[in-house]
Amino acid sequence: MSERISSSLRRLFDQHRIVFWYDADRDLRHEFDDADVPGVTKVEVANNEFGLKYRMLRQEAGSKFLVYHHGPKPVDQTNWLLDILLSTTEFHADQATLWLTDLGLPLKFEPVVRDHMEFYRAKVRVEALKAKMSEADTATQLRLRMLAVCVGAGGGLDTVIEALLGELADESEESLRLLSRCNLDAFFWKQVGSAYGYAAENPSLEDFALTLFDAAYRLAFCDAAALRSEALVLFSRWKNDRRGSAAFEKLSAKWQDVLEIPKDVLQRDLVSLDGIDFFEEIDRHLIRATVRALAAETLPPSEALSLIRQRRQSHWYERYADIYQAIEYAVQFQQALAEANLGMTSPTEAIQRYTTSWFRLDQLYRKFVFHMQRSNQPSILGDLFRTVENHYGSSFLLPLNNAWQDQVAKLKDWSVLGVPRQLDFYREQAAEFRRKDQKVVVIISDALRFEVAEQALTEIRKVDRFEAELSPMIGVLPSFTQLGMAALLPNKALHLSADDGYTAMDAGQKIVGTAGREKQLETGRVGDKVKAMTAEEVLAMKVDEGKELFREHDVIYIYHNRIDVIGDEARSEERVPEAAEDAVVELVTLVRKLTSANFSNILVTADHGFLYQHRPLEESDYSSVKPVGQNILVKNRRFVVGSGLEETAGFRKFSERQLGLDGELEVLIPNSIGRLRYPGGGNRFVHGGATLQEIVVPLLRVGKKREADTRKVGVQIIATGKNLITSGQIAVTFYQSEPVSAKVHGRQLVAGIYAEDGKLLSDEHVVDFDFSSDNPRDREIPRKFLLSRDADAYNNQSVLLKLRERQGNTRFLHDYASQRFQLRRGISADFDF
Repeated sequence: MSERISSSLRRLFDQHRIVFWYDADRDLRHEFDDADVPGVTKVEVANNEFGLKYRMLRQEAGSKFLVYHHGPKPVDQTNWLLDILLSTTEFHADQATLWLTDLGLPLKFEPVVRDHMEFYRAKVRVEALKAKMSEADTATQLRLRMLAVCVGAGGGLDTVIEALLGELADESEESLRLLSRCNLDAFFWKQVGSAYGYAAENPSLEDFALTLFDAAYRLAFCDAAALRSEALVLFSRWKNDRRGSAAFEKLSAKWQDVLEIPKDVLQRDLVSLDGIDFFEEIDRHLIRATVRALAAETLPPSEALSLIRQRRQSHWYERYADIYQAIEYAVQFQQALAEANLGMTSPTEAIQRYTTSWFRLDQLYRKFVFHMQRSNQPSILGDLFRTVENHYGSSFLLPLNNAWQDQVAKLKDWSVLGVPRQLDFYREQAAEFRRKDQKVVVIISDALRFEVAEQALTEIRKVDRFEAELSPMIGVLPSFTQLGMAALLPNKALHLSADDGYTAMDAGQKIVGTAGREKQLETGRVGDKVKAMTAEEVLAMKVDEGKELFREHDVIYIYHNRIDVIGDEARSEERVPEAAEDAVVELVTLVRKLTSANFSNILVTADHGFLYQHRPLEESDYSSVKPVGQNILVKNRRFVVGSGLEETAGFRKFSERQLGLDGELEVLIPNSIGRLRYPGGGNRFVHGGATLQEIVVPLLRVGKKREADTRKVGVQIIATGKNLITSGQIAVTFYQSEPVSAKVHGRQLVAGIYAEDGKLLSDEHVVDFDFSSDNPRDREIPRKFLLSRDADAYNNQSVLLKLRERQGNTRFLHDYASQRFQLRRGISADFDF
């Protein structure tokens, strides 16, 4: 105790020259004697008042004195040292006053200490309180800081409640018990009642929390609630704070049935639920209702897309992201199908229209199926899947290729005016670089359909300084791997083996496997150092190994197989949508790895495309006509190879010469999308035929720029009126100034209203700006901000609506944009709704 007294005395002498110590209980003589205060003279009052006064004021006017009186302080009328006492200060040595002195607080704060003695018994709490204190604190503010210390909160009452809600979710009462021991519980509930209108005869944290969930939900609809509207600000801040996310989710799940939320949402229209995400059931209801309406075609696609865009800001979006994305792709598919005109007047026009617009329907369908599968919610999306599946097959795939079949029937030779042939790829594309004495690398991705290549194009262009362009080639027939891979190599007399009708050959040499393809590659430009290898080998290379590969070779062919290896097996063909997504990721990785090894000329192409329908085929999907011929060597689901073949109804017959090959065999291709019955293998993923999906082969040319060329979208704040806030809420609109694209990326911002001194005065919103629509209205995001009670202190002042952006994966935010408002509202205990 002596050290604490000495420490307290030293702090007093930092501010005063003379300090009086009245030992009222006459039990601190020993502490006085032991007190060590350097530079201070200790004196005692013992009927020597005049002498002490003369010494302190005249003789040693510059010295410091500790004046001790053994007994209670005399009454003022008999206290000869009263004038000095009133001009200096008094030291109190009981436990409460010692703590008061330790905190540097005047005597008027004594009740704050005496009423909560348990709080001060822990040095760590006292030190934490010191760090939070301000000279301007009132007794109430000091107690609020004590609450924050007890629960480990950062600031005001709202943060105290958030911390307690976190413990409630973890079924802990440690902080509540501490508040009770420190006699702060009554004060806490009084503050909660004053701030949020919570009134209960026997208040409890669980009751308040349940009331908070109920009130926030009702207030969001402007319904009557048990708490003031300030509670909605508290609730929104807590819900949107990453640190409170887990607690919010636990309590929300616990109480959504208690509050009968599943029943209540059935009575709400979809628009009224926009922006409300207090319970997971809200998102589930919106999903079910949207899917039903889309399947029944009673919800306009534009409204469905708007609803889904708004749900991106939902707390539960990530949990249902695949379902939302599946719905979004389904809606986009329906819109694209409604706008599509599937007519064509020539093969050239057909290829042109497929590669500029029609391919998007294949892509949207595939991505819908992919997200539907990944959501693991087939029952929820079942009706929508059946609608999309039926439209894809009967309204797009079949009529498109029926029309295309009419064009194919007119062709004498397998070529399309103005469209490069896959057969000429090496001479016209790869060898072009060698004629300029430039090195080139070719990536051939098995079954990389044009629409998948377009997705890869977009992802490659998103990478800073990468540029790419996509164009079509007309693939060989039959459109299968052996022939397609050989067609991309240098060739002089490419044909199918007369022995089996399947093996690709050139000048009598078989072109089989990676080794056989490398050998064929050597027949190209004389003197070229060539290499054929697998994508796995390249991906496993270290940087130095990649650079050595570049130095040692002129032409490199890399074989990548992700889609075909999955699709060609009956047990795995339903995973083709997933395989296509994986293929895109791997191709981007390959391209980046190659450029880091100094390759600058990269071509990405494929051997063939594919047809894919997710539902199992029905009887009507098979061709009813059987192939007829003298010698059938190969019979596949999509082609027949042999000799003496008959061109019966349902087939288009080509000779190898007509196909641009150098053999004597014949090929039968089933009309449109018809499949032949064939034992083994799958039937949903097929290729070999002449549909646009199978024979439009992508050619992706990739390069790298020297300077950065990516940026983020711009975002503007659009405010209505005269930038005045006259009530407890304000509605604003955020506008994304341009669509996101390969080179223009989205951004996530945190929005809130702040005072000039940085104090947050409203709830906050995390907003994603990643819209790709060309329609400006689709890139508008309306948001409503609710002011907290803290705003009352800033009335008639300027405040700022700020958009802030997080620095990478850190917790630091910097200001992106702001809009100044004048706060002019009548002070009230509640909001002006």
